[in-house]
Amino acid sequence: MKKNHIFFTFLLISLLCSGCSKTDSERLSEVIVYTYDSFISEWGPGPEIARLFEEKTGLRLVFTDCGDGGQILTKAVSEKNEPYADVILGIDNNLAKQAAESGILAAYKPAEADSLIEPSLSDELNRYSGQWILTPYDYSHFAIIWDSASSVPAPESLSDLTKPEYESKLILMDPRTSTPGLGFAAWTVAVFGSDYSSFWEKLKPSILTMSPGWSSGYGLFTEGEAPLVISYTTSPAYHVEYGEGDSFKALVFEEGHVMQVEGAGIVSGAKNRKGAEKFLDFLISSDAQNVIPLTQWMFPANKNTAVPESYRTAAPVPAKTLEYSTDDVSAAVPEIMRILSK
Repeated sequence: MKKNHIFFTFLLISLLCSGCSKTDSERLSEVIVYTYDSFISEWGPGPEIARLFEEKTGLRLVFTDCGDGGQILTKAVSEKNEPYADVILGIDNNLAKQAAESGILAAYKPAEADSLIEPSLSDELNRYSGQWILTPYDYSHFAIIWDSASSVPAPESLSDLTKPEYESKLILMDPRTSTPGLGFAAWTVAVFGSDYSSFWEKLKPSILTMSPGWSSGYGLFTEGEAPLVISYTTSPAYHVEYGEGDSFKALVFEEGHVMQVEGAGIVSGAKNRKGAEKFLDFLISSDAQNVIPLTQWMFPANKNTAVPESYRTAAPVPAKTLEYSTDDVSAAVPEIMRILSK
């Protein structure tokens, strides 16, 4: 589960080491993918996608955990002149412009993209590049998840979170390293505009902690450390699906929500370019997309992929999706961190 609360680190991972070398044939028999921890956990989609991909193509997927979306991008940029990965997976619409401007991604549009992928999803990821460099594989709206079994009332807006009754009751993620953390920052910019800093000043007492990534933050929430956490409208479906009840609820605010679209792209200069193309083709195929709902706990990007009943009962879709400028969000993050560090 990208959004699960069990965080074993059973990773399909190649331990990188300087001085290690492989023959050309060995290198072309594998596809190296940089991604985030929960994608390749025992409960994430990575292990099953790797098995199915190897079964279909004969190529081995080698996943490397880079932390979260921001850390994936940072690592890939640092290796720009001598890339190690063939694919980076986990770059979302809030990081898409930075990825495009960095020049680390090569253009590639999967053969079935037009028929299988909702156009609005690919537009979210590729509007800054003028070409198809990121292929969407899942999406969901950000939301506050509330533990209804707690004694804390449900907030009805972002502004409500600044009220005294929510002091030390909210878990967030660092927007510099975590895509949900960046997504929450984007949400505040979309709602409050230039007044976002005033909101964050008032919100500060409500924040129990700001974790480096989604896994650790959501884990604290499920362990009962706080009754509120930033996550996704689809997150409660996990708990319903696996018989944990419906006490964790995604709150839908009338003011609207921002959406995350996650994508994967081929690294410029990838040593196994053909293998990387095969992986992106496979990632949006029904074989891979069928794995997404019950492991990643996001909506699959392939519009023909069915979702389980738990999504219909526990994953509300907000009526309003907010628009915002990623430049404004990028400019806001240092100010947000300055406010929180005071």
